[in-house]
Amino acid sequence: MAKDFSTLEDSNRSSNPSIHDVMAESRRRFLKSGVAVSLASVLAPLAGCAALGTAQPKLGFKGIAVGMGDRLVVPEGYVATPLAPWGEPVGIAGNMPAFKIDGSNTADEQAVQMGMHHDGLAYFALDGSRRGLIAINHEYTDDGLLHVGGFNAMNAEKVRKSQNAHGLSVIEVELQNQQWQMVRPSRYARRLPMSAPFSVGGPAAGHPLMRTAADPQGRTVLGTLNNCASSKTPWGTYLSGEENFAFYFGGADQPTPDQSRWGARKDGFYAWEKHDARFNLKQNPNEFHRFGWVVELDPMDPTSTPIKRTALGRAAHEGAWVGVTRDGRAVVYSGEDARFEYIYKFVSRDKIAPAGNGLTQAQANRELLDHGTLYVARFDADGRGQWLPLVHGQGPLTAANGFADQGEVVIKARQASDLLGGTKMDRPEWLTIDPASGWVYCTLTNNSQRGEPGKPGVDAANPRANNVMGQIIRWKDEGDFDGRRFEWNHLVLAGDPANERAEAKGNINGDIYACPDGITFDQRGVLWIQTDAHATQMYKGELARVGNNQMLACDPVSGETRRFLTGPTHCEVTGVALTPDGTTMFVSIQHPGETPTDRSDPADPAKYSNWPDYAAGGRPRSSTVAIRKKDGGVIGT
Repeated sequence: MAKDFSTLEDSNRSSNPSIHDVMAESRRRFLKSGVAVSLASVLAPLAGCAALGTAQPKLGFKGIAVGMGDRLVVPEGYVATPLAPWGEPVGIAGNMPAFKIDGSNTADEQAVQMGMHHDGLAYFALDGSRRGLIAINHEYTDDGLLHVGGFNAMNAEKVRKSQNAHGLSVIEVELQNQQWQMVRPSRYARRLPMSAPFSVGGPAAGHPLMRTAADPQGRTVLGTLNNCASSKTPWGTYLSGEENFAFYFGGADQPTPDQSRWGARKDGFYAWEKHDARFNLKQNPNEFHRFGWVVELDPMDPTSTPIKRTALGRAAHEGAWVGVTRDGRAVVYSGEDARFEYIYKFVSRDKIAPAGNGLTQAQANRELLDHGTLYVARFDADGRGQWLPLVHGQGPLTAANGFADQGEVVIKARQASDLLGGTKMDRPEWLTIDPASGWVYCTLTNNSQRGEPGKPGVDAANPRANNVMGQIIRWKDEGDFDGRRFEWNHLVLAGDPANERAEAKGNINGDIYACPDGITFDQRGVLWIQTDAHATQMYKGELARVGNNQMLACDPVSGETRRFLTGPTHCEVTGVALTPDGTTMFVSIQHPGETPTDRSDPADPAKYSNWPDYAAGGRPRSSTVAIRKKDGGVIGT
């Protein structure tokens, strides 16, 4: 979703205390004072990308300069090739309409083409590192680019085209002559737009709050929207988070307290509620509860129905990432990308099952994520923390407080977390798990409202007021991934040491960046960091020297951060996956040419960017990019 500070959700009005309300008085005085003498006592213990192990993954490339132009740049010796941009047919046999550069593709054509605004992705091998499937999210649409005439005179057909540009895609790709190409047609090719059926699993399946006139059983939802980050599970499925779903609803004269807690407004940002009654809060209030879930897809089975996993809780989910306990259970970590919201984990009741009896491993674990315990994180000021269970009947989660059963707890996971006292974070986005150490890393992209009057103040986990730069936090659960307690610290505070304001300097060791977002460990233990500053922030103020959004490699032993990629103008760099041999990296370039108003001018669609086609009369297109070394070696060496 666009990350313009003026439109970003901020709906947490709970009174649960922030960390600074319970920390030692001396520490509280320092944090409340803003810069005080300096941020030295916060920054000093942090060694940039601080060491946790001894094996040192080498960064074997020369870092590149800050990016300013409308082009994608990678280091010398590397090649980045756009693959499967918005509008390319995914490869459904007999239905492969070509992209029309003037935006005149129909809604039906868009339903079988790559959606808009590529985000999280994962690679599923069919033939090792030579051929496989890519599953990918399409987060949102820029109606100024999507339609002839843009957002003007929106109608039912334009809304249907916008809905068909959302959702998920599965494409087959193959390495031919050292270059990746789409395989078309492919029996695996799929598009899952807003008309595709999704099953509902877990405690909210069939719940009265999930039932609608169109689905009186409350067990089948059409579509998934605003999908952001994603991951691949150990059993071979794809997890995708439904993020800022509230922007798609409107029509209520006054949203209810429940709807307001989830960011609903009188008018939706996309005008869907004016042309599709599903998204009218007055006509279909329960449809609002049917989004905000983690969805699971089996890309290897093109006949399978994806499932909304309600046991993982409803949230503005960035994504979900799986760790495995020593006894074989799944632990799913997630965060929600909104100001002052929470970090969660889910511990499965059952062990991950092997393939067998005619079932693939994905099929054998079809109900794994429907049973278990959901927790919200509390980060304490002493570098310790606790996972607080969201379990009906425990603590304040009772019928008297508005939670009739476990289904209502997960549907109202925010309200439950408010009562439990989870820590209000600075927009938790991507997570990744270090396979060597077991530490879990989470990007906190930014929060310019931290410390404003009437807003939560700084605390140990979120230590900077007017936090426009963001940070990366990490923790390790006590004993195993299912531990109820954890230790935590900051990996890094992003920023630029040339800034005057102490809260914007950061403590990066190496190339500067701001607004960390995507993050993953590769097979060698290198930590890859991607950024998402909004068009309204770039090239000015405290981000004046940071340039275009970028991707960096961090050596978690030496502490060095080195810039690997810079994207075209106003894009977000997001989504990352590597082939099993590490010789290809797939990255998403989202919304090149993003405008300060979040919606392009149809009369001048290439005002800010014309990447990747650079065609006369064209328009920018989000795309997956395949990156390889010219010598065929491992990325980053």
